[in-house]
Amino acid sequence: MAGPQLVNERREVLYVIACGSPLARNVGRLVSLAQQDGWDVCVITTPDGAKFVDRPALARQTGHPVRSHYKQPSDPDLLPPADAMIVCPATVNTVNKWAAGITDTLALGLLVEAQGLGKPIVAVPFTNAAMAAHPAFRAGLARLDEWGVTVRFGDDVFPLHAPGTGERHLHAFPWEVGLTALRDRLCPVV
Repeated sequence: MAGPQLVNERREVLYVIACGSPLARNVGRLVSLAQQDGWDVCVITTPDGAKFVDRPALARQTGHPVRSHYKQPSDPDLLPPADAMIVCPATVNTVNKWAAGITDTLALGLLVEAQGLGKPIVAVPFTNAAMAAHPAFRAGLARLDEWGVTVRFGDDVFPLHAPGTGERHLHAFPWEVGLTALRDRLCPVV
C-alpha cells in the first residue's frame, strides 16, 4: 500500500510536528511527500519550532492553520483529529519532555495523548553529536521506542554533525525516512 486508507469517506489525517531546529524551515518537503501518499496533513510546531517555519506557506500547502499553542477552551478545534503523527525534526528538548510525560506545549500534549490512544507515531530526531550524547536523550529515545513509538535515529538514518555545523547538513536530510517508517508500521511486511 502506498498510503493511508480512506476512513468514512475522508482522507486519513497526519499531524507533522516540527520542533525548534533550523531543519524545520524545510518541513514543507515532508508535507509534500505525505500529501503524495494521500494524507491530509496538518502541521503543528513547538513554540520554538514556530520561529523557523513559514506559517502562511504551510497553511496554503495543507489547507489547515499551523498551530503552536493550546486553544482557548471555548474555541472550536480547527484541525481534524489525527490518525497518525510524525515528529520531524524532533529536538533533544522535545524528546526529553515527551519521555517524561510533560505536556507544557500543544505539540507535547498531542503526542502524549496520541500515545495513550495507541495512534501510530514516528519520531525522527535531528541534533548534533554533543547533544545526542546526553544520557537523558538516549534514555528518552529508548523509552519512547519501548512504549511503541517508532524512532528513526542514528548514523544509519542521518549522520550526526558537530555542534554549530547543522546548517551545512540541512540539504541532505532524508525527509522520506519518517514517512517510510510510518508506512512500514501501518502495513508491515509479513
